[in-house]
Amino acid sequence: MTNLKTRIEAGALARAGLLDAAAIEAAAALLKRVADSDLETVRVLFADQHGVLRGKTIVACALPSVFTSGLAAPSTLLLKDTSHRTVFPIWSDDVGVAGGMGGAGDILMLPDPATFRVLPWSPHSAWIFCDPRFKSGAVVPFSPRDMLKAAVDKLAAHNLDLIVGLEVEFHVFERVDAKLDHADATMPGQPTQTRNLAQGYQFLTETRYGELEPVMDVLRRHCQAMDLPVRSMEVEMGPSQFEFTFDPSDPLTHADNMMMFRALVKEVCAARGLHATFMSRPGVENAAASGWHLHQSLVDRTTGQNAMMPLQDGTISDVANGWIAGLLTHAAESCLMTTPTVNGYKRYRPHQLAPDSIQWGRDNRGTMVRGLMVADDPASRIENRVAETAANPYYFFTSQILSGLDGILKGAKAPDPVETPYDNGSPRLPANLLDAIRLMDGSEFYRAALGDAFVDYITTIRQAEWDRYHLAVSQWEQAEYFGLY
Repeated sequence: MTNLKTRIEAGALARAGLLDAAAIEAAAALLKRVADSDLETVRVLFADQHGVLRGKTIVACALPSVFTSGLAAPSTLLLKDTSHRTVFPIWSDDVGVAGGMGGAGDILMLPDPATFRVLPWSPHSAWIFCDPRFKSGAVVPFSPRDMLKAAVDKLAAHNLDLIVGLEVEFHVFERVDAKLDHADATMPGQPTQTRNLAQGYQFLTETRYGELEPVMDVLRRHCQAMDLPVRSMEVEMGPSQFEFTFDPSDPLTHADNMMMFRALVKEVCAARGLHATFMSRPGVENAAASGWHLHQSLVDRTTGQNAMMPLQDGTISDVANGWIAGLLTHAAESCLMTTPTVNGYKRYRPHQLAPDSIQWGRDNRGTMVRGLMVADDPASRIENRVAETAANPYYFFTSQILSGLDGILKGAKAPDPVETPYDNGSPRLPANLLDAIRLMDGSEFYRAALGDAFVDYITTIRQAEWDRYHLAVSQWEQAEYFGLY
């Protein structure tokens, strides 16, 4: 243990100040644990801009070098859209992104020992998450984990901590055709062909749960083995639609947990001939849209009290008032962080248990923000129902902290809660990804809070995706015009 600690302290990361004393101690303990185990490989990963895990797999005995020198990866991984195309001109003099990143040079992956997990479905292997940094060790201005850490610190500076709880909807289908023919290896690849595991529209029925229990059990057991705080497994409304909920935790822990959960579900299901998807509105017949409902409460760091508990007469607290007001004020310009895909906006439909407008209500599942606040109830909280399950959790949580805190600091007041969420004239959420891109691009709030480098970066990537979508000839166009003209 002493030799391991000395080795890490002498390494480039520690000498550059990228690992503090606590991280060095944790790294040394982890390396001893790995050395004493039967592990063969470690998957060294980071969350990219889309909330997709990327990285390299090393043999277990090479892990010490990751803590002494870090691990290099091509910078282009941070410059791709969802088709995995690099959308910035990396071979030109001006790449158009902060930090340069020209020539497909390397970035540095800085490991976090707290994220290490042995994989119960692949017990010879483990995960460890990293933060992408420039080779100098400087923070990348659009690094997802670093952005969230900064937002959490900003909230703490005002004596508040955010606690979040996750409700995550997704689909698990039987895989009929994996589309592995050479002709299917397009960019992106042709979509897997599937069929349902169970019929839908029997929300929370026991017999339907019995049909899906084998898959529910496998996923739950793996979650528990990974120390993910799963609380419930539920049959959602649509065919083959699941919902898992998780006990409350701090934002960084739950952002990491969400990354682990999505990858766990997809890998475990794929190994069993199943296809899991967190796509918001799958393009299969009779599918229901999936949403991500984020429960949020604020804790006073001095007293430990829930700052969202209302007064005895039911009047919401000043903290809750400001937080809700901030979420509503910045909801539209936040959509590129809460709903980052073309597909996610097809969920915003009335009368579908999803929001289509910017409003809040008391225990109303049609509103964007659902207030669950009762006097003397330490579990008082709000639930934001705006996000799609494909969202990058670090960006999503960052948007909530910055928006809510802005409302508190300005002493903003939330409008009156609504009872009829789909016909009260409230401002609408963006209609599509292009609207969201324009709102983020023109956002004085996010340019001040996150910097021009992030706003220009994320809008460039999403614009590339919109352009590919917009320029593709759709089935609707083919049916509409091919025979008519």
